[in-house]
Amino acid sequence: MSPAEKTRRLKELLSAAGFCRCGVAVAGPIGRVPYLERWLSSGRAGTMAYLHGHRAFRTDPAKLLDGGRSVVVAAMNYRQREPATPDDGRPRGRVAMYAWGDDYHDVMRRRLDSVVDRFRAEVDETFEARCCVDTAPLLERELAAMAGVGWIGKNTMVLHQDVGSYFFLGEIVTTLELAPDEPVADHCGRCTRCLDACPTGAFPAAYEMDASKCISYLTIEHRGEIAGTFHRAMGDWVFGCDVCQEVCPFNRDTPYTTEFGVGPPGPRPALADIVAWDEDAYRATLKGSATRRAKLPMWKRNAGIAVKNHAAENTGDR
Repeated sequence: MSPAEKTRRLKELLSAAGFCRCGVAVAGPIGRVPYLERWLSSGRAGTMAYLHGHRAFRTDPAKLLDGGRSVVVAAMNYRQREPATPDDGRPRGRVAMYAWGDDYHDVMRRRLDSVVDRFRAEVDETFEARCCVDTAPLLERELAAMAGVGWIGKNTMVLHQDVGSYFFLGEIVTTLELAPDEPVADHCGRCTRCLDACPTGAFPAAYEMDASKCISYLTIEHRGEIAGTFHRAMGDWVFGCDVCQEVCPFNRDTPYTTEFGVGPPGPRPALADIVAWDEDAYRATLKGSATRRAKLPMWKRNAGIAVKNHAAENTGDR
């Protein structure tokens, strides 16, 4: 099979496995390395010290796999309709949509592995492949842009005019020679809705994020106390934040999926339940969910802030 034929077949298999977009980039040095270095040195990674490690892999995915020649980037839609919230009057928090259901790491990794297995059975060629879902030291968004999966928008999310930004990214780094895709054009234009809507002002400029101010970072990645200056802006978010995606015009009419389901803690967990969790309840409730990324003390911290915000809103003390 020629590189173009192999690429076409891989994309067919990925589409059949439930991926909504896929593209190919040459495994090699990525662009914007100077920007990455400036971003890290400026402290915008906050307390995510792990981002300072494995620089060689982050800037050149070919080094992740001996003989790596191509990177296949696949996107899977996670946009869901929010189920009705119980009308019980209990104060509730908000969870980012990507974490409403089954852990995407497990779902996507199984799908990518199955695609590689099927492709091995079809081609008369020995090759190596490594499947990655948000765990390997890869700059996924940069690779997605290089592979034509979408463009990096002003909120630093990967966007595509047909599928918006509510999608996960996974990669197959392989020794196969594949036909690379062309990057797609940026369609953000003059729109600044995402920048204007950010509650904490996490975007110092278009296409730049100060992660140390992002609600997703504060609720999921930051292990210590959250500075009081952010508390009111966090509102009722207890795990992640979708504000910049909610206002994006490209997410207005994108398709929905039921691929990941909706399970505990769900979109609107009761704050009192979170505050009352012990370690056993935490583990039982969040089993099989990506929300386990935040540890029990972080959940309690986040819920405590949301409780205070709810009380302040009801008393008009905002």
